[in-house]
Amino acid sequence: MIKRVVIVVLLGMFLSSCGAKRKAAHSKKPVRKSVVSKVDRERKVENKKADDGLYALPEDSGEFVKFSVNSVGEYIETFAEMAKFEMIAYGIPASITLAQGILESGAGKGALSAKTNNHFGIKCHTGWTGDYDHHDDDEKGECFRKYNHPMYSFRDHSIFLTTRARYASLFSLDHDDYKSWAHGLQKAGYATDKRYPEKLISIIERYQLDKYDREVLGKGPLAKRESRTTNHKIHIVEKGDTLYSISKRYFVSIPELMKLNNMKNSNLAIGQKLNVTSELK
Repeated sequence: MIKRVVIVVLLGMFLSSCGAKRKAAHSKKPVRKSVVSKVDRERKVENKKADDGLYALPEDSGEFVKFSVNSVGEYIETFAEMAKFEMIAYGIPASITLAQGILESGAGKGALSAKTNNHFGIKCHTGWTGDYDHHDDDEKGECFRKYNHPMYSFRDHSIFLTTRARYASLFSLDHDDYKSWAHGLQKAGYATDKRYPEKLISIIERYQLDKYDREVLGKGPLAKRESRTTNHKIHIVEKGDTLYSISKRYFVSIPELMKLNNMKNSNLAIGQKLNVTSELK
């Protein structure tokens, strides 16, 4: 009898162990490296709009996304919408953003953009803590910023221009004056090529990129501000405030806020007093 009980117990333990092993084996799925197709990327971007009104960036998976397009037209079609959102948020003409992207990245086909997703030739500079790679430019083996997705390059381009004092004069120009913006960028030192302005202007006019500026000015917050009476008032910075949230609240662009308050960067402190432009009701 005792022998029979022992056999039953041992058999039960054996079956239980096998079941656990089968369960563990079943739950352990093989890890597959994700492959992001262009269609998947575009669908993710189209279906995800940012809560703060900025163009929603693709989720950063931590993996480098190899990006490619077949033509300049396809490049424009891919990034035009984002360029318009960046114009609304940061005040940089969409035509300038697109023209710089096309010129600096070779419409996404250049050697630098292929290995870094850096579409604007932005170098590391002091304070850059993100990923980087080396590339021969004015000098051999210069440090350039690297992004997992090219759209992060577009957002960084907006932040780069709006937070550096040497570009501050650009934001006093009209939003639809792409020629002055092109010359202003070269004058401020964005590029050493003396023909840089002419190259940007040529791209804008060849592909009629200024139509995107007119689209934004015709229906965006930039146009709303120009068509309404305004007055100045003070905003006290509260916890959670950002330049973008404040600009949205008072219908004023980030560059204008920075200009009104002589700001050299986008840092804010709780209790800080900011001159803002609000609408008269």
